[in-house]
Amino acid sequence: MNVAPLNIGVLGAGQLGRMLALAGYPLANRFTFMDTTGHPSAGIGDVMIDTDQKHLAAFLDKVDLVTYEFEHLPVALVRAIEEHTPVFPSSEAIRICQNRAEEKALFDRLGIPTPAYRLVEHADELEAAARELGCPVVAKSVTEGYDGKGQAVLRDPADAAEAWRSINHPRLIVEAFVDFVREVSIIAVRGRDGQVVFYPMAENVHVDGILRYSVAPMPDLDDSVQQIADGYIRALLDELDYVGVLTLELFQARDGSLLANEMAPRVHNSGHWSMDGAVTSQFENHLRAIQGLPLGDTSARMPTCMVNVIGSEGDPAAILAIGDAHLHRYDKRERAGRKLAHVNLLAPTHAELLDKVRACAALLPDAPEPRFSFE
Repeated sequence: MNVAPLNIGVLGAGQLGRMLALAGYPLANRFTFMDTTGHPSAGIGDVMIDTDQKHLAAFLDKVDLVTYEFEHLPVALVRAIEEHTPVFPSSEAIRICQNRAEEKALFDRLGIPTPAYRLVEHADELEAAARELGCPVVAKSVTEGYDGKGQAVLRDPADAAEAWRSINHPRLIVEAFVDFVREVSIIAVRGRDGQVVFYPMAENVHVDGILRYSVAPMPDLDDSVQQIADGYIRALLDELDYVGVLTLELFQARDGSLLANEMAPRVHNSGHWSMDGAVTSQFENHLRAIQGLPLGDTSARMPTCMVNVIGSEGDPAAILAIGDAHLHRYDKRERAGRKLAHVNLLAPTHAELLDKVRACAALLPDAPEPRFSFE
């Protein structure tokens, strides 16, 4: 198959787009980013700033196909692009992932278990849902929330009025708390020909709703649990006729069962470990998928942990002095709560890996102590 180099359009111009481009240059891809925020940070490729949506035609003239790094995009914009240029994944994937009610309905329809939930449109309904589900519960805006934003934990139904005011959204989804052992994610890739490959599941550690650590593969994961997760995400991929990388975040309960939390139609923070720890990274496989190329091997080379660098970068030289440490900086200014970089650490065993993770965390001013369920 003789495939000419493509100019790939990317909606968004942040670190995920940057890493897509870095993975695509060896494939002779070119990249044009369309930033709608006025604050691009990709620092690579051709960046078009379009805060008023007046430059869409110029963007489309430059690109052969379009993908995106962030799902919080106007669905109407993506549909307009689809009328002129192929978009992968499709606008339907964005539409569903932007709306937690639609997402939960899809999970229900496909038989993918989720925590018990209710949809509410008033503070009184929120209070009633908290009583029915039993506190604590988490209330989330149906749209527009990410990285812990747009949500609140209710430890008593009497907290409903304050939670409603703090979230400030006309419709919320209220979820029962899950007695989970750990948070995990499964990442899969579906090609234009329907081929699907799966990455090893990762254990994820969040602090204040932001991912801090991801370890893959998990040392104590039963093969049957991986197969169940593979089945859930395959059902989503096939139902949506999806092309590209899809991520499904889940809770693993004490009995080993999995409950779906949410999905993301893009390359994902919990898959950054694959850049150095897998035979083929999630970024390269996403680009292979959307171009109709054969998908790459997703096997892990060895146990790997991704450490997010947030707020302050610490000392890059000290981090790189750790054996088999790989630092990926995003060229961003330091700011509290901002994702600035990530470090991928590799080791032959999980015990050695944990020693490296703790050494790395000690070098990062804002890094919490790493704690994993398999320790």
